[in-house]
Amino acid sequence: MSTAPPLITLLTDFGERDHFVASMKGVILSINPAVTIVDLSHQITSHQIEEAGYFLRSCYRYYPDGTIHVAVVDPGVGTTRRPLLISTGRAMFIGPDNGLFSEVLDQEPGAKMWLIDNQQYRLATAGSTFDGRDVFAPVAAWLSRGVPPAFMGPAVHDPIRRSTAIPIRHDELLVGKIVSIDRFGNLISNITARQVQEFRVSLGEAALEIHVGPRIINGLVGSYSQGSRDSPSALINSGGTLEIFLREESAAHHLQVGVGEEIRLC
Repeated sequence: MSTAPPLITLLTDFGERDHFVASMKGVILSINPAVTIVDLSHQITSHQIEEAGYFLRSCYRYYPDGTIHVAVVDPGVGTTRRPLLISTGRAMFIGPDNGLFSEVLDQEPGAKMWLIDNQQYRLATAGSTFDGRDVFAPVAAWLSRGVPPAFMGPAVHDPIRRSTAIPIRHDELLVGKIVSIDRFGNLISNITARQVQEFRVSLGEAALEIHVGPRIINGLVGSYSQGSRDSPSALINSGGTLEIFLREESAAHHLQVGVGEEIRLC
C-alpha cells in the first residue's frame, strides 16, 4: 500500500501580490520535492494575530495525521521573539512565538514545543525580515523529510499565550465577543452551542434575547434561508458557535460592529 506524500499547509497575512508565498513554496519544494503544499489562506488581515489564531483553530483538526502547519503573522519579525515548533502528536505547527498558537495550545494541552535555533535547518541570509522563507519554510520541509522535532533546538515550556476570550456569566446574562467576521459579513462569536443551551435551560427555556451593537435579536433560526433580509438573525453555525447574520447581506456593515464587539444573551 502506498504512503501518502507529506502535507504542509501555509497560513499568512502576505496576500498574493508579492513574492513572499511563492518564495516559501520554492524553499519547501527545493528541500522536499515530494511534499504536498496546501494554502489555508494568505488573506489574514495584516498583523492580526488573533484572526490567524481563530482561523487555524477552526480548520487544523480536519487535516490528516502528520500534517505540518506553517502559520506566519509576525509583526515582531527580526526582534527577540522566538521561532517556535509545536508537536501535538497528530500534527506540527511552526511559526512565531507571539501568541498565534494560543487557541491550538488551549485545545492540545499535551503538546510539546521546541525553539528553532539549529542553523543547519535554516537559510543563511543577510537580513532578518522574512522568517517565513528563511526559518519556518525550511524547517517544515526538513520535518516533512523525517527530521525529528528535537533536532531543531531546545525544549520550550513557556510559550507566549494570548488571553483568549471566554464568555462570562452574570446571573441572567451571558456575555461573549465577536471573534471573527467572514467574507459574507457574518459575525462569529465565542459563545458555543452548549453554552447557549445551558443558559436557556437556566432561564427556564424563556425566550432568548441576543444584544449586539444597537440591535436586539429574538431567538435563533435554523439556517441562513430562515433569516430576514431586513434585520439580522442568529443561529448556531457548523463550527458550533453563535453567529449573527443578515440574509444575503453583511451583518457587520449593517450593524457597524467589528471583532471584539460585545454580544450579550439575556
